[in-house]
Amino acid sequence: MQKNLLDAIIIPSSDPHQSEYVAEYWATREWISGFTGSAGLIVVTQENAGLWTDSRYFLQAEEQLAGTDIELHKVIKRSVPSQLYWLRDNLPENAIVGIDGYVFSKAAYDKIVKILGEKNISVKLINDFISEVRTDRKPLPKNQVFSHNINYAGISVSEKLASVRELMKEAKADYHLIATLDDIAWTLNLRGSDVELNPVFISYLIIGIETCTLFIDDTKLDSNIKSLLEDDAIHTQSYNSVLKYLQELDSSQRIIIDNSTTNVALYQSIVNASILHRTLITKELKAQKNEVELSNFRQCMVRDGLALTHAFMWLEAELNSRTVSEYEFASKIASCRSDQDHYHDESFYAIVGYQENGAIIHYRPKAETSAAIQQEGLLLVDSGGQYLDGTTDITRTIGLGEVEGSIKEGYTAVLKGMIALSMARFPAGTTGAQLDILARQHLWSQGKNFLHGTGHGVGFFLNVHEGPQGIVAGKTQQAQTAFLPGMVTSNEPGYYVDGEYGIRIENLIVCIPSEHEDYLEFETITYFPIDTKLIVSSMMTKQEIIWLNAYHEMVYDKLSPHLDDNAKLWLEEKCKVL
Repeated sequence: MQKNLLDAIIIPSSDPHQSEYVAEYWATREWISGFTGSAGLIVVTQENAGLWTDSRYFLQAEEQLAGTDIELHKVIKRSVPSQLYWLRDNLPENAIVGIDGYVFSKAAYDKIVKILGEKNISVKLINDFISEVRTDRKPLPKNQVFSHNINYAGISVSEKLASVRELMKEAKADYHLIATLDDIAWTLNLRGSDVELNPVFISYLIIGIETCTLFIDDTKLDSNIKSLLEDDAIHTQSYNSVLKYLQELDSSQRIIIDNSTTNVALYQSIVNASILHRTLITKELKAQKNEVELSNFRQCMVRDGLALTHAFMWLEAELNSRTVSEYEFASKIASCRSDQDHYHDESFYAIVGYQENGAIIHYRPKAETSAAIQQEGLLLVDSGGQYLDGTTDITRTIGLGEVEGSIKEGYTAVLKGMIALSMARFPAGTTGAQLDILARQHLWSQGKNFLHGTGHGVGFFLNVHEGPQGIVAGKTQQAQTAFLPGMVTSNEPGYYVDGEYGIRIENLIVCIPSEHEDYLEFETITYFPIDTKLIVSSMMTKQEIIWLNAYHEMVYDKLSPHLDDNAKLWLEEKCKVL
């Protein structure tokens, strides 16, 4: 910083592809702070350092930053860049703030320049500065890319490219730059393992009206993948040559850029061509799952429900004679999933939070420190799997003994909110911000709330968190995106008491047309019982009870044909009529 005359430097969680989860090569914020959450950024000045993160990670950040010189700044509204206001208010006029242009999007850069410019603070791009100080940096991964069969994907690469090009022509564009790894994987019906638990590979893609070029390390492509790419007229160039390619576009050409997903270094390399700003075309197409994908999703969810049945049966049996650590149960869930057809990996590290650990929203149990689960209190389990035919994400909170009435009231309010969203019927054009209140209303009536979003989009054998839609308050793109048929989204209200317990219930829902013209509704596609022992029945309406009983009937019908007699009896007890 002193060498570059910097008063401060900002270190985010992202990579050049604006990924939520990154390859270790780009895990700079984690390296410098020790904080392992998926969201947050570090600001370093000459005098101090701070971490900004949201409510999902408050408790985790406090624990991981303990004993360091890094101050925790709690972000209440994720759409408000409070770290920039802090810099503006704490740095002197004419100060200089450094950022790595490869890991900030053009949209984020513009916001930084605007807010800091209010005090004549300038922004200096120092690309890849971390390599000068991180001497143990691991190289970029070179894992092999593999094909995702059309029997799962449903639509061929040529059809996907044709759809993208049709929208490009409407925009009078010659090229479309795609930097996000899940969009590239989806477009090319390819998958990889460069990012842990996310089946993606590090690359860039530029789709032209007549050409298509994949920028990737050639060693990641075997002869079969190269042949598939050639069949679809997709050329390859080295990963880093994308900058030169963009620089050589001429002034007669027009390229579509999404400011929120294109890093500053890429953006500034376009020196001649005209830039057209719009949301990634592939993001919109990818979000609406096709009928083949949805059919596969439903089959995948049955197998995921079977895996969880075996895991929770095992836990109950083990607790009769011993305690089970949170880490051991997380490993058991992964093991039960791995027994299922088409299993590839977990979709994120399982959150197994017993008692007070359940209040740590993105808690990850470690072998050395995880709590011992006993036959008392609450256990929150949030987990998911990556299958060739879908990506799953499910949360259940179960009672392992008698719990207080106030806890049951909170649990029932969470359940009522989840059911309200499940039963929602709404006009086309409705956004996640409009739907969010349905999941919170019953908690609000008790003076309770939760600070995380109610729902996020889910990929198809891709990232477990996928845009553009979400069920969340505010004015972000996620909140303001209208729901469309085929979008798969999580439905996961919760309630947490720090130091005591956490409650969350989560199903996946798919947006489908309603019986009324120009109306939409949700179909629940998660098949696993919800704990009824924690419900205060008097708080439930007749309609909610009907929904829950029908849901459990569906769960039993989906899972029981694949279970032995002992497991059927267990499932029948869990799905009994309320």
